[in-house]
Amino acid sequence: MDPFAQALRELTTALESLEIRYAVGGSLASSTHGVYRATEDGDLVAEIHPFHLTRLASALGPSWYAEVPAMESALRAGRAFNLIHIITALKFDIFPATTDFHLAQLERAERRRLRLEGAAPCWVTTVEDILLAKLSWYRDGGEVSERQWRDIVGVASANPAMDQPYLQLWAGRLGVAALLAKAQAAQQSI
Repeated sequence: MDPFAQALRELTTALESLEIRYAVGGSLASSTHGVYRATEDGDLVAEIHPFHLTRLASALGPSWYAEVPAMESALRAGRAFNLIHIITALKFDIFPATTDFHLAQLERAERRRLRLEGAAPCWVTTVEDILLAKLSWYRDGGEVSERQWRDIVGVASANPAMDQPYLQLWAGRLGVAALLAKAQAAQQSI
């Protein structure tokens, strides 16, 4: 089994046992919906609250680095926190669901297997939502990451039947409509 798949299975099992809604995003989701690429960490959006943190750290157990005070501080600031699978040194960034878009991602998430050997089914952001999230990250990073742009065009190219009204609605709300149009144009030229 892929070490990433094993660590992710432990994490999603803990989240599900605590009834914390989550969706795998980032490169794990874009690789599932588009062109596969290796990644060094995992990103999840989660409807997580301070009262979950001690129980989550306990559910993960000693094979995980889950520092509750750091997690609490991150939640208070509305930012992501890290969980590290000690055995594999794999890092997972947990983004708290703090926006309407995060909540939409959780509502629309699909239970499916990631493109990892031995992966268990888990909640994964939809193709539209990972495309929108990647566009936002690309914009927030100054529109310079070639890796992010390849992910974006790969997702767009592999999924021509995406829900266009949904994409247009959220692209406008997220301020990435021009980037979405550029990605769709790039995808058509492939």
